[in-house]
Amino acid sequence: MKCVTRVHAGVCGFVTTITAQAPDEQMVSFDITSDCTRITELAEALRGQQVDAYEEIGRGADGVVLSTARTCASGCCAACVVPPAIFKSLQVAARLALPRDIAIEIKGE
Repeated sequence: MKCVTRVHAGVCGFVTTITAQAPDEQMVSFDITSDCTRITELAEALRGQQVDAYEEIGRGADGVVLSTARTCASGCCAACVVPPAIFKSLQVAARLALPRDIAIEIKGE
């Protein structure tokens, strides 16, 4: 399955497009484009890799996607929503999650 996710990261104004593909519904590859240089570094680190979706879910924060994000996007906002969106896209591409929008609403009072 192919999953295309578009992320509007917030106040930074950066937009990221994540394409995750898993033709065999297990091994996932990514094509990620972003306006953010840190996310572009993350995209380059993940490019060409085949990530095992089942192993990735079991490893969680210690898996390939999120551990690579901690390394490559270290100068980025610590609360950047792009790495979790990549992880969710992996799940959808491998048919381990349904393709549904996720929303975060933030209001100052």
